[in-house]
Amino acid sequence: MFTFGEVMTIAVRDVDENVFREFKAEAAGEGTSVGKILTMAMRFWLERVKKKKKVKKSLLDLKPFDWGKGTENVSENVDRIIYGVD
Repeated sequence: MFTFGEVMTIAVRDVDENVFREFKAEAAGEGTSVGKILTMAMRFWLERVKKKKKVKKSLLDLKPFDWGKGTENVSENVDRIIYGVD
């Protein structure tokens, strides 16, 4: 399970009342507090956001690789076929 560090009391605005009531009831049904479940949810969300940030890459991040023997002129052949470049 998760370990909890320093605990703080907070007020949260703009929470849907019906969702909160259901959330609170489920937390109680699990025998745990809303605060502990919220902490778990916030950690989960933060991990997801951090993974998304890592996924964002640029074409400049791509590294060249060898396509194997006989593919040395593929780029020129593609240009010739698509653009009619000689």
